[in-house]
Amino acid sequence: MNPQLVMFEEELKQIQKIADRLQQDSRARSILLIDKNGALVAAAGAAHELDTTSLSSLVAGNVAATGGIAKLLQEDEFTGQFHEGKGMSINLSLVGRRIILVVLFDKNTTPGLVRLRVKRAQDELVPIFEELAKKALSPQSSPLPDITDQDIDNLFND
Repeated sequence: MNPQLVMFEEELKQIQKIADRLQQDSRARSILLIDKNGALVAAAGAAHELDTTSLSSLVAGNVAATGGIAKLLQEDEFTGQFHEGKGMSINLSLVGRRIILVVLFDKNTTPGLVRLRVKRAQDELVPIFEELAKKALSPQSSPLPDITDQDIDNLFND
């Protein structure tokens, strides 16, 4: 298991903006950013029409299984996958070895356009997730510095 991803509001806004632009520029139906534990980080497009909880878990499992195949073949990892269906296709890409970028698209776009736009989005996302990793490692000041143990005791003793 990977450690829990810690998100901060500033970076989440940047990530959401990139996901929204990727969805528009690639003409995809939906964009999902999922951590390797299967937790949804951000979504764009028609993601509200999907069972994102199940899809996120299945995508994370798929990437983990593919990672096992890569190791058997003496590869470090496969950084991208593509699955084509009759009506819907899916492009999976690893971002910074921690996040899975999922693009769900139909016949309104092409795999080539999706790959081109995904590459640009990855280049923008990698530094954001690197910054998040640094922030998670640095000690943070308490969000409640003025609350004392006595204040907490008083809250429960009333």
